[in-house]
Formats: sequence, C-alpha cells, structure tokens
Amino acid sequence: MSWILATLIAAAAQTGRNAAQRRLTAELGTMGATAVRFLFGLPFAALVLAGMAALVPVPLPDAAVLLWAALGAASQIAATALMLVTMESRGFGVTTALIKTEPVTLALIGALILAEPLGPVRMAAIVTATLGVVLMSGADWRRGTWRAAGLGIAAGALFGLSAIGFRGAILALPFGAEPVRAATVLLLSLALQSAIMLAWLGALDRAALRGIARHWRGSLGAGALGALASLFWFLGFALTAAANVRTLALVEVVMAQLVSGRVFREGISGRQVAGMALIVLGVAALIAASHG
Repeated sequence: MSWILATLIAAAAQTGRNAAQRRLTAELGTMGATAVRFLFGLPFAALVLAGMAALVPVPLPDAAVLLWAALGAASQIAATALMLVTMESRGFGVTTALIKTEPVTLALIGALILAEPLGPVRMAAIVTATLGVVLMSGADWRRGTWRAAGLGIAAGALFGLSAIGFRGAILALPFGAEPVRAATVLLLSLALQSAIMLAWLGALDRAALRGIARHWRGSLGAGALGALASLFWFLGFALTAAANVRTLALVEVVMAQLVSGRVFREGISGRQVAGMALIVLGVAALIAASHG
C-alpha cells in the first residue's frame, strides 16, 4: 500500500473518530472522552497484531522503542484533551483547522530550541498560516476566543510531537515489514496510553469511568475508528517521512468542515473559508520549503 492511500484512509477515519469523541465529551467530560480512543482502541489493535503474528514474526520492542513510543503516547494524550476543550468553544471544523497549524508551530519550536534557521520563505509561510488562524478564529474577539485559538494551536504542536515519537519508535524496531512495525507500535502505544488514562481517571475522576461503562456502545465505535486511524497513520509514518504524511493530512480540514455542516449543523462564514485556505497554503509552503 502507498503512503498516500494510507494517509487518506487515516484522515477519513480520524474525522469520524473526532466527531464520535465530541459527542461523548458532554457525557464523559474532557478526560473521559480522551480515554475512550485509547481504552476501546486497544482490543482492536491487539486483534490486528495477533492476526499478523499468526503469519509472520513480530519484533519485540527494546528500551529505545519504548522511550520513543512513550513520547508519542504522552504527547497524543495531551493533544487530544486540548482538542476536545477547543471543540467545545470553537466548533468541530474550526478546531480541526487550528490543529492543522501543527507544522508551523513545530518549525517555530525548532527555531527557538534547536536553532534551525527559518529563512524568508519559511517566515512568509508562517505569517500566511498565522493569518489564516486569525481568520478561522472569527472576527468577534469576545472573552475566551484567543484562549481557544491558542489551545487549538497547542494541540496541533503536540500532535506533531507525537508523530515524531511514533515514527521514531517504528524506525527503532529491529525488523519487520511496514504493516507489522506499524501494528506493533500501535499496540504498545495504546497499552501505555490506556494505563495512563486508567490511573488518571481512577485517582481523579471515577465518575468518568462509570460514564464510559454506561456509554460503552458509543465508546466502542470511537475506539474502533481511533485504532483504524492510528494504524494507517503509523503505516504512513513507516513508509515515508512524517512531514509528507502531515502535509497530505490537510485534507482532513475539508472533511471536518463537511462533518461540521452536515452533522453538527455548524455554519461557516466566508472569512473562515478564507482562513482555512490560508492555513493550508501556509503549511504546505512551509513543508515545501523545508524539503526544497
């Protein structure tokens, strides 16, 4: 399978998963809805890897793989929680677009921490995408609007960090074809994330655990979609650079806006359409400059 097809499947499944999680947020709270994708995705990931193990050898993760996977797992938990908080105030489509500033924020982090030069082309791309963020966030700057936009952008940066962790874990495995590597890291990551979320909810939010048990049917669907999306994201990371996958993943902005209008009945203004276009243009230009 090509990385392009894997990424498109992942983007479609993730759009469905995000929509399912958003519906659960009102019932389970932010952390409860965050836990669903991991707890209910774990059994599906185990089944996939078990099926592969019946046919081919499965690599055993070492300490390096575990560290990379832990980085990806922790970053993804934090990113998912911030994403759900943002959706409560900014809407499904707008939040997805804000998250897609992920490569821009990663470039800024690299410049500040790793002293990576930006250059005029990359700076122009960042300015373009930032203007898109402002437009997407809306013209009515009421209290809380800037906070919501900031949370969405932070979620995107953390999703980018998680991609780095997961790709590092996949490449650190000693052997295996790309699908086996992807499934192995997926199961390891979901096991880590499930353990973290169970410990968190058990200590601080047992009501959310009871809510998850009550809403297991909806949670099961979100978990299955989440496992499917993650499997194909990881397969994409195994086949090509994470930047290539994240660039093509911008199609999720369009998918999310369709869901936003048809499912959640959230309207969109011309200003928001222009903002989405600028975000996509800026992020694409940034990645093109990075690989030019």
